[in-house]
Order: sequence, then structure tokens, then C-alpha cells
Amino acid sequence: MTQWKPGWTNRPPEQGDLILALVGSGVVKHDNGWLHPRGSALFGDSLSGAVSLGSFGDRDVFVTELPESQVEEQEIIPLRDALLMIGDAPADMLSTGFQVWQWWRDHRYCGRCGEETDFHLRERAKWCEPCGIPWYPRLAPCVIVVIRRDDRLLLAKSSRGQRNFYSLIAGFVEPGESLEGAVYREVKEETGLDVTNIRYHASQPWPFPHQLMVGFFADYLGGDLVLQEDELADADWFLPGDTPPVPPETTIAGRLIRAMEKEISRGGIPV
Repeated sequence: MTQWKPGWTNRPPEQGDLILALVGSGVVKHDNGWLHPRGSALFGDSLSGAVSLGSFGDRDVFVTELPESQVEEQEIIPLRDALLMIGDAPADMLSTGFQVWQWWRDHRYCGRCGEETDFHLRERAKWCEPCGIPWYPRLAPCVIVVIRRDDRLLLAKSSRGQRNFYSLIAGFVEPGESLEGAVYREVKEETGLDVTNIRYHASQPWPFPHQLMVGFFADYLGGDLVLQEDELADADWFLPGDTPPVPPETTIAGRLIRAMEKEISRGGIPV
């Protein structure tokens, strides 16, 4: 979606602007795409609480949330379905919209004094006048790792997931912890394995609710699979091209898996 660019303005939406409309954890989609013109009957005469996201082409984009009763005739796509199941969904824009709206909704009041916040004049932040402090959108760093053992890679199935995907080991970074340290700890806790040669590969924002997924490759060092049962229902080593269903390449998990499969298929075993 090359026309999409994140950005910020503190003005309200005007005629000619585009709106990303949310309903709970879903996106209101119409026949012409994911964005609605400001003049759409969907919004009526007023549009309160819309927040700037950026631009699409030469038009500014805002996000807002509508009550379900207002969109009964519209198609509502769950966000997770859009990111996992719809290949042409604008994942970056949808992720940004959900994260920005959650920040806006969750910081209506100052977390220190309880006073109502307002727009910051110069940047994307909520401003508390009595405290003189900004409240920025939250980001929670998470690591996600694909582990290689000779010519195989480790895939695991979540004990809490509802889809029949096998994916990767992932978890939140703890205070005082490096990204690499988080990779080592999460792998050890969830699988009982030790890893080495941890190396960064790619990252992706993930709006459930406000993660920044940081993707790594790692090599197996030692240990036997002992699963943390409240996290993983199953895990095993798989050859490239002979894996169970995995997440699509709209997700960082899918891209990491495909990238590791290519690395293994090109030959050469890590030393």
C-alpha cells in the first residue's frame, strides 16, 4: 500500500479527508475499500473524536469508532481476520489505526492527576495541562524467533489460539532486559531449549493491543523439548516445505518462517 504514509495533524477532519471507521475490534469495509470519505452518510452531520493517522495519496486520513447500531447495513471485518486472512488488506494502515485509536481512548484522562487531556499542539500526544506532561501512544516490545536445528526449523502451536496455525516462540520484553536476552529466556521458558547465534531479522507493529514485534533468527544449542503447557499445545522440528499450516506472510511470523526455509534450502549448516 505505497500511497499510505503515517503522519499527524491536530486539526479535525474536513470535507475531502478519508476516515478509517472502527467498530469494536472490527473495521467497517465498503465496496470501494477500507477508507470512507468524510462526507459519507455513515458519519452524519458531525464526526467527533476522529484522530489523525497520516495520508493516503494526497488526502489526509483519520480514524474513529462508531457504535454498532450505526453500521448495521455495513460489512464489518474483524481486525485479526483482515491481517491473517485477507491478502490485500492494508496491514500497516489498519495496525496504525487500531493502535492510535486505543491510545486515544485509553488516555482521555491523565494517569497522574485524573484531569481530562487534550491534543498536544506540536506532536502526536495527549497533553495534561495541570501536570505539564504528554501521554504518548504506548508501544510494548515483543520478541519472536524462528529456531534452526541443522536442516529443520521449530514450529509451535499455541494452547490458546483458535486457528489451526503452527507459529513461532514469542513473548514480551521484561524491564531491564535486552532483546537478545528476551529471546533466550522466552525460548527456555516455553520449550526448555537453549539457543545461540541470535540475530535480528525484521520487525512489525502488531495491534493486539500495541506491540512492536521484533523478529530474530536463532540456532539450536542444546536441550530437549519440554513445553510450557499453558503456552504451547505442541511443538516439533519440520523440514522446509513440509510444515503444518503457518501464518500468512502479512505477519512477521509468516515472513520469518519463509525466510528461514529459504536459508535452509540454500544449503549450508550453521557452525
